[in-house]
Amino acid sequence: MIAKRGASQRSAPRGGEPHRASPAFLALTAVGIVFGDIGTSPLYTLSVTLGATGHALPTVSDVLGIVSLIFWALMMMVSLKYVVLVLRADNDGEGGILALLSLVASGRIANGRGVSILVLLGITGAALLYGDGVITPAISVLSAMEGLKLVTPAFEPLILPLTLAILVGLFMLQRRGTANIGRLFGPVMVGWFLAIGLLGAVNIYAAPAILKAVSPGEAARFIFANPLVAFAVMGGAFLALTGAEALYADMGHVGPTAIRRAWFALVLPALLLNYFGQGALVLADPTAIDSPFYKLAPGWALMPLVGLAALSRASSPSLARRCSLGFVRACGSCRHRPRKPGRSMCRLPIGC
Repeated sequence: MIAKRGASQRSAPRGGEPHRASPAFLALTAVGIVFGDIGTSPLYTLSVTLGATGHALPTVSDVLGIVSLIFWALMMMVSLKYVVLVLRADNDGEGGILALLSLVASGRIANGRGVSILVLLGITGAALLYGDGVITPAISVLSAMEGLKLVTPAFEPLILPLTLAILVGLFMLQRRGTANIGRLFGPVMVGWFLAIGLLGAVNIYAAPAILKAVSPGEAARFIFANPLVAFAVMGGAFLALTGAEALYADMGHVGPTAIRRAWFALVLPALLLNYFGQGALVLADPTAIDSPFYKLAPGWALMPLVGLAALSRASSPSLARRCSLGFVRACGSCRHRPRKPGRSMCRLPIGC
C-alpha cells in the first residue's frame, strides 16, 4: 500500500494531476524557469574565486585547483545530491524545504502535537528565501548589464537605468504566469547555454592543459597547499551552485524527469565547457582574471553576449517570485499559517 501511494505521488503532482505536456515542452520549460540562476553563475564565479586567492595574477595551480573544485561541486552537490537523490523526495509532487519538512514531521503537524525544533528550523530556512527574493533580481540583472563597460566606458552611466527598466518590465510580466514565462525564457536559455558552451569549447581547444582539472587530485593539492586560502576560495567556488535549490523547489512545475533531462543533456555540459574554457583562457592569459567570462568572446560578439546575458539573467525575478509564492502555499498546507484563497500564477498544463 505504501509503495503504491509513493508511486502515485511520483507520477501525479499536486492533487493527482499528472504532467500531461510533451517531454520536449516540459524540458524546454524547465530550462526557461529552473536554471536561470545556476545557468548564469559563470558570469562571476571564476573571477570572484580567483580573486579570493590574494594573488595579483593566478598561478597554474590556482587555476587548475579552482576549476577542479567547481567541477566536483557541480558533479557531487548538484548532479548527485539534487538531481539524482533529492528529486526523489517529493510531497505529493511538490518540492522545497517545506516539502521535506512535511515528509519528516507530517504526523506531528497533522495531529497538532506542537512544533518541534526541526519544524522551526525548516520554517526559518524557508523564510530566508524572502530575503533572497529581495536582493537576487537586482544583483542578477545588474551583473549582466555591467558587461556593457567592456564594450565601451561610455556605456557605464546607462547600466543602472537599463537595469531598472528591465526589472520593472519583468515584474510586469509576472502576472502572465509560469507557462508564458517558460515559453519566453525557454528558447532564450537554450540559446544561452549553447553560446556559453561553444565559447568554452573553443578556448579549451586552444589550451587543453585545463583538462587536468577533471582529476580530484588538483583540487586536493590546492586545498592542502594552503588551507586558509582554500577555505576562502571554497566560498567563491560555491557560487557556481547558486540557484541549485530551484531544481528541487520548482519540481512541482515541470516534474523531476524534465529537470533531469534538461540538466544532463544541456545545462551541465554547457556549464562545464564554459568553466573549463574560462580556466583555459586564464592559463593562457592570467591578466584576463578581471572578466574571464566576457573575454572568452571575440570583440564582435561582446555586445550580443551582453544582451543575451541580460535576457538570461532576467529569469531570476520569476524564480524568486515563484519560490516565494510556493513557500506561502506550502505554509498553508502544513498549517503554519491560516489558509486563505489566492490566485495561482501558473498556467502550465502540468502539476503547478
